[in-house]
Amino acid sequence: MRYLPLAFDVKNRPSLIVGGGSIATRKARLLQKAGARILVVSPDITEELHRIVVDSDGEWHRVTYSVEHLDLADLVIAATSSSEVNGCVSRDAQRRRLPVNAVDAPELCTFTFPAIVERGDLSIGISSGGVAPALARRIRAQLEALLSPGLASLVDFASRMRSQVKQALPEARRKNFWEWVFAGPVARRVEAGQLADAEREFLDALQDWQGSPNPLGEVYLVGGGPGDPDLLTFRALRLMQQADVVLYDRLVSPEVMDLVRRDAERIYVGKKKAFHAVPQDDINQLLVDLAKQGKKVLRLKGGDPFIFGRGGEEIDKLADASIPFQVVPGITAAAGCASYAGIPLTHRDHAQSVRFITGHLKEGSLDLPWNELASGSQTLVFYMGLTGLQTICTELVQHGLPTATPAALIEKGTTKAQRVIIGDLNTLPALAQEKAVRAPTLTIIGGVVGLHKKLSWYQSSEH
Repeated sequence: MRYLPLAFDVKNRPSLIVGGGSIATRKARLLQKAGARILVVSPDITEELHRIVVDSDGEWHRVTYSVEHLDLADLVIAATSSSEVNGCVSRDAQRRRLPVNAVDAPELCTFTFPAIVERGDLSIGISSGGVAPALARRIRAQLEALLSPGLASLVDFASRMRSQVKQALPEARRKNFWEWVFAGPVARRVEAGQLADAEREFLDALQDWQGSPNPLGEVYLVGGGPGDPDLLTFRALRLMQQADVVLYDRLVSPEVMDLVRRDAERIYVGKKKAFHAVPQDDINQLLVDLAKQGKKVLRLKGGDPFIFGRGGEEIDKLADASIPFQVVPGITAAAGCASYAGIPLTHRDHAQSVRFITGHLKEGSLDLPWNELASGSQTLVFYMGLTGLQTICTELVQHGLPTATPAALIEKGTTKAQRVIIGDLNTLPALAQEKAVRAPTLTIIGGVVGLHKKLSWYQSSEH
């Protein structure tokens, strides 16, 4: 993100436009809507721009630009037809630490104009940093079609009622009350123009909330998938945007975390070999404690919470404490990583079943039903099996699988850093060392791995 989206208050502030043509006029229209006092420096200007200057109680300086004109401005726009002049304006403004926009020259800008979706005081800016304005406009058109025109009335209604909510409810409860307002019948009445009914229902609800004890919160146990944020469910994304606090694991990718509500409190409770940031029992209790404070708690896990995610233990504790909860499944690492590696977990000619197995070493050994695992016509997927990879391969061979059985390591599957290392039970441990494979890595063993070269579609692989 090159540009940080910000909202400038330019009401009654002097905003200088250098240039007087059609582009300068378009910029002036936006500034006028925001209430700016518009100053223009240009020998000639359009009739519309002249009207905008007069209406904003601004000034038109009928001369060519000079650096002294910046003395008048809080904000500067270079909108001439000369790239040399625009460059000069930009450099002069930046030396004075004035925010400056130069049209069609992102490299000269310290701020850009986004494509704007406007609903009264509610505005949404879509910015490409000036490099793809047509795309930003396309997205704006899509949002225009999605958002109700009645949102402007809803913003105005909320503005009028804000002080009453602030006086009636403590800060911890205000957010939940407003979420109820915007998601319920009050909002629907406002958007339908039934303002008197909406206000009456609003005030009745506010009185009820003021007199009721602090309600229990809720816990959302959500599977964040193997890494690619496009694999999240719609429900997961919706709950990620509602949460007051999020407890997240090491396996949740940064790209997925970027979709969590920005003002939510974040608590890292990840685990890795020989180190637990927070013990599991403490995580379970923390979920209970936060919910009892009335908070909406997002427990975000990599993959699926019920497949080697200890999600069952966590909701068992919540159930004992009578805490409301809901579970949102995620794409488990086996399904996601295998798909992105072009390895079908089942195939009529190679595997009629698939087994998910934890490969985590306990006291240096793996206590697994090796005779069952070493049978043919199935796919084995080992989670957390990198440390015990040599043991896994050796035991499977000793219990009957051929050393030439295809095997794969998928590192950071479904992400941009994905690597797929292909070998067999004989060569895979050495390949893991040679390629310096690091967690998180999934191990897949079986005839289906042999299809990888033909079916691989996502990025490059290592063999």
